Amino acid sequence: MSEFWLISAPGDKENLQALERMNHVTSKSNLSHNTKFAIPDFKVGTLDSLVGLSDELGKLDTFAESLIKRTAQSVVEVMEDSKGKVHENLLANGVDLTSFVTHFEWDMAKYPAKQPLVSVVDTLAKQLAQIETDLKSRTAAYSVLKANLENLEKKSTGNLFTRTLSDIVSKEDFVLDSEYLITLLVIVPKSSYVQWQRTYESLSDMVVPRSTKLIAEDSEAGLFTVTLFRKVTEDFKVKAKENKFIVREFYYDEKEIKREREEMNRLLSDKKQQYGPLLRWLKVNFSEAFIAWIHIKALRVFVESVLRYGLPVNFQAVLLQPQKKSATKRLREVLNSVFRHLDEVAAASILDASVEIPGLQLSNQDYFPYVYFHIDLSLLD
Repeated sequence: MSEFWLISAPGDKENLQALERMNHVTSKSNLSHNTKFAIPDFKVGTLDSLVGLSDELGKLDTFAESLIKRTAQSVVEVMEDSKGKVHENLLANGVDLTSFVTHFEWDMAKYPAKQPLVSVVDTLAKQLAQIETDLKSRTAAYSVLKANLENLEKKSTGNLFTRTLSDIVSKEDFVLDSEYLITLLVIVPKSSYVQWQRTYESLSDMVVPRSTKLIAEDSEAGLFTVTLFRKVTEDFKVKAKENKFIVREFYYDEKEIKREREEMNRLLSDKKQQYGPLLRWLKVNFSEAFIAWIHIKALRVFVESVLRYGLPVNFQAVLLQPQKKSATKRLREVLNSVFRHLDEVAAASILDASVEIPGLQLSNQDYFPYVYFHIDLSLLD
């Protein structure tokens, strides 16, 4: 499973024994794989500052999770032709996300533990805010380019009624630069080819005999040319429509056709040039955002453990990886039973959801006798 539970309990003898019992029971029952989660000794500061940091870290946690989701989605969108290889590019510090979480080590160089906690949190917040700003600008530019290219490509697909004709017709299909003659393009249903050949010359006066030619087909119809005198154009269109032949409004303009082709080539070239640098940036900054997120989880465990268990700082953090989705309820029961002594009232309400305790509003998603945080990597699937 790509789900982790990050918990902590006081580091005294009684709770270390409780942790040993938890490890024994969960291992024996194959409920979870457990590893110690190392957290540095931070400067605690005042309890008031910790209460403020607790709220700020909660918001930063949510923001970081949202940011890595959006960055991962951008990788998916950029790698549109190689979606099967997306997870190969969603790494943290060069390793897969599960390995990074299970072997987490605090980055002292990037987030010095000797600094006040407020400064560490501020560094993380600024880093994530910068990644978000850059993500928005870079992906917006690429999205505009991609949308423009898709719009041009759509014009080259579809049926003869809607698609562009500039890549179908050629200069030789038209009578050009004539004061009196004009070549029209007519869409004829396949079932009416014989009728068209038999009647097109008589649909109006002044149609040039034997001037029709089939130049393109789709599954339903064919595109024919026909040449006639300019002054009967409107009359011909009306008569053609009466016979279910549709004149496509198209005037051959060599400069416009050249411009369209150049624009398509330019957009394809720009997309190719932007693809590599953008994907590299996304990979690097997905990694940075994910690493920051796990550091935030570590900070939350530290802050909440000090607030819950008091001073001096003495707690043990453990990372649990549930082995099966079906076993999570049983795992929760084991944890609540082992650490029931940390908060008898809360534990009782969790173990028996039917018990109502006046003045106490708890749910097993809000509060546990131990400090608990959830890390869900399936959000990136």
